[in-house]
Amino acid sequence: MTTGADVSGLTASAATAAAQGLSIVVPLYNEASGLALLHQRLIALAKKLRERYQLACEVVYVDDGSADATPVIARGLAADALDIQLVSLSRNFGKEAALMAGLDHARRGAVLFMDGDGQHPPDLVEQLVSHWIDGGYDVVYTAKAHRDNETLLRRIAVHGFYALINWGARQKIPEDAGDFRLLSPRAVAALRQLPERNRFFKGLASWIGFRQIRVDYEPAPRAHGATTFSAGRLVGLSIEGLTSFSVAPLRFASLLGVLLATIAFLFGLSILWETWTTGKSVPGYPSLVIGLMTIGGVQLIMIGIVGEYIGKILSELKARPIYFVAEHTVKPVEAENSITAGERTAAE
Repeated sequence: MTTGADVSGLTASAATAAAQGLSIVVPLYNEASGLALLHQRLIALAKKLRERYQLACEVVYVDDGSADATPVIARGLAADALDIQLVSLSRNFGKEAALMAGLDHARRGAVLFMDGDGQHPPDLVEQLVSHWIDGGYDVVYTAKAHRDNETLLRRIAVHGFYALINWGARQKIPEDAGDFRLLSPRAVAALRQLPERNRFFKGLASWIGFRQIRVDYEPAPRAHGATTFSAGRLVGLSIEGLTSFSVAPLRFASLLGVLLATIAFLFGLSILWETWTTGKSVPGYPSLVIGLMTIGGVQLIMIGIVGEYIGKILSELKARPIYFVAEHTVKPVEAENSITAGERTAAE
């Protein structure tokens, strides 16, 4: 039984890396109103990459159980300058599952993840590709240049999340890094080797190592609609990331238990000292109630944290599929071009 994976054979020069092509994975959830515009921008991007690097591209649209006309519009998109794959999931499995579905269906060498809401600018992709092909980087990830437009509470919460998840971790997750990133062919192969079902792509993409570089950018305003990530969903995603990638909450619970035990021990010593020196017993009711409530609350928190990890273990043991594909269509550029040529011949 091997305990590691060898992806050294996928190391490539700039020329051979470009020959393997690029898959652009775009998870979609109710993005019907802006999908056509996004696709036109990706077509322009694919033409630039082909002209500069001779880089063949495809786009993998993953419909994560949209309730609007997103899959209908995706089926009608033209395969101009890049191949199109439409992977429609049987229901809404969540963004992490949609990213995994796109990774599984990507047919080119390198993979680029980007959102379908227009906030990840396609114009920046050319810079990411340059770092991969010209710079030789395996993971090119983007991060928000600043959070000045966010509330103080949100900035504190984000900073606290990364501080907690990176506490004691050997491989740190860069703060403010997002899912908008490019992975080289060997980084893609490494990511596919990871077997867990509770996936946190930001953490896993950092954990695999290799040469990584950060690119700061300013997210564009949403092209349409409003974000589906409410405060509750963001909290849930944070808990999912913490329990899937880090044992920091367990360590925090242990240290909190040690701290409370130390305080209780010192409090007991103070009671003994006062009784021995003054001969008076300390009134016990208030201190007893406060102590019981504190210890009980901490115990419930610890049980909840342990329960989250037990739930993750149960999910891994069940080994259910991460997603189900209800529809998968492929539209290559050649087929689209031949159809167009046929229509022109018939018109003549």
